[in-house]
Amino acid sequence: MGSVDSDKSGVAAETRRQLAICNICSYCNGLCAVFGAAERRHRLTDGDLDQLANLCHHCRSCLYDCQYAPPHAFAVNLPRALARQRWQSYARYAWPRALAGALDGSGLGPGLLAAAVVPAFTLAVVLAVPAATLFGVHTGPGAFYRVVPFGVMSAGAMLSLGFALLAIGIGVRRFWQATAPAQRAAGQGGRGTAAALGRAALDLLTLKNQSGGGPGCADRDHRPSRLRRRFHHALFYGFLLCLAATTVAAGRHHLLGQPAPYPLLSAPVLLGTAGGIGMVIGCLGLLWLRRREDPAPTDPASRGADVALTWLLLAVAATGLALLALRGTAAMGLLLAVHLGTVLALFVLLPYTKMVHGAYRAAALLRDALQ
Repeated sequence: MGSVDSDKSGVAAETRRQLAICNICSYCNGLCAVFGAAERRHRLTDGDLDQLANLCHHCRSCLYDCQYAPPHAFAVNLPRALARQRWQSYARYAWPRALAGALDGSGLGPGLLAAAVVPAFTLAVVLAVPAATLFGVHTGPGAFYRVVPFGVMSAGAMLSLGFALLAIGIGVRRFWQATAPAQRAAGQGGRGTAAALGRAALDLLTLKNQSGGGPGCADRDHRPSRLRRRFHHALFYGFLLCLAATTVAAGRHHLLGQPAPYPLLSAPVLLGTAGGIGMVIGCLGLLWLRRREDPAPTDPASRGADVALTWLLLAVAATGLALLALRGTAAMGLLLAVHLGTVLALFVLLPYTKMVHGAYRAAALLRDALQ
């Protein structure tokens, strides 16, 4: 993998140049929050560029509305410039620094790691668990733990997810410090923190800035569409439902003494099923759109990372649904090993894939709301 910072100055300079033109023109100010925020940050420091890049939801509409877009001599392609700036910001604030190279945008490093973790974990289970147990039919409470002990399962999840959340938290803290406005305009009082939190949360949950100014994103070409926003919603809320299912299941296990698996009509199963279906729909939809999108507003260097993460999320959801459907059969043990392997890979890679964009985007939205 190449150096993440090798083109840092060139990317920042180009992003600054294009935003300066946008600030003068102001034609696209109604499309999203980026343009108003750019006008409030007159100096456009490196921190300002990172803030604006993560505030951008890549609806792409500004490219097709821009009178200075290529082949004009000004060559303004702001979606691509902000996408490049955004990827470099992930690496700039990554912790530990030694792993920042994984965020080069190609997705090669994380993809290879995921391709190694899943079969390695599966093979470890196959070798450690007797065949009669691995391929036996297990039913009733605690059936999963007869194949993979609860201690092994919970320790792996807590260690991998705990490290990932720590790494993301440190990165977001660095981002927050670096993107603080250099100065506040006279007479521009800050919103109350509670009100700003509410506005930022609403913008995050509704993907307001992915509306392209109202009619929708430029999903495939210049024509507005709401497909991309809907697929993102399906993936995002599907992921949240799966987290809710895991939380409810943990509560039943630890507080009520009821280990998994649970009945089909129980809250963990219903939440997990709905979430898994939502994630599958969202992932397949986004992959379909990427195959048909106009490459002009996208960053070719980070396209591989986007696709690799989408496939990993699809694998997590699909193996989870397969495990639910076949948990009462001899295939349960092997499916459990594969599913846990994909979840482990996702947890380990959280800070070094595009999954971090959710945390940085939330911070950027809050920063904008506070202004």
